[in-house]
Amino acid sequence: MDWDKGDGLLPAIVQDADSLRVLMLGYMDRNALRATLVNRLVTFYSRSRQRLWTKGETSGHVLELVDVSADCDSDTLLVLARPRGPTCHLQRQSCFENAPALAAPAADAMAAPDVGFLGELDALVATRARERPEGSYTTRLFEAGVRRIAQKVGEEGVETALAGVSQNDEHLLGESADLIYHLTVLLHSRGLSLADAVEVLEQRHKT
Repeated sequence: MDWDKGDGLLPAIVQDADSLRVLMLGYMDRNALRATLVNRLVTFYSRSRQRLWTKGETSGHVLELVDVSADCDSDTLLVLARPRGPTCHLQRQSCFENAPALAAPAADAMAAPDVGFLGELDALVATRARERPEGSYTTRLFEAGVRRIAQKVGEEGVETALAGVSQNDEHLLGESADLIYHLTVLLHSRGLSLADAVEVLEQRHKT
């Protein structure tokens, strides 16, 4: 990212992940971007207050992160999010009153699984890592330590590979889901996130 161009700040365009309506424009510094990726709630740097602020921290109308990417010059961010309430302080869905949006999807399309759930999973694992609720399997994994979590990822990887060559589609999908979950836990045990891995994939795609 070209942080120097804007004296440490980058404009961040927020877009509704479902309707693709442009919701607002804010600015992020390195810490705001990191907080957004870790907490899965869109966070900006307030130039007037000279501090980080999470959208909706007082109103409750947060923006739940789905994805974030950079433009071709690495000096602007595009943030895909799901708004929980109006984004604009005038109680509008968008700060741009006439911003267009996609038509509602057809019923059969709405029934399809939402890839954005990976963002929800990432956020849930991050919450488990912080709060460690009693009785949670994820909590038990974190308390067992990174070596045990890594071992589970290895086990699930082998089981996924075996399912790919010797079992039906249902088993392969089940093992794949287990692998993705345990990999997400492993990343958070190292202070990383699934979003960080996706960012690496995106950077590779651009080269």
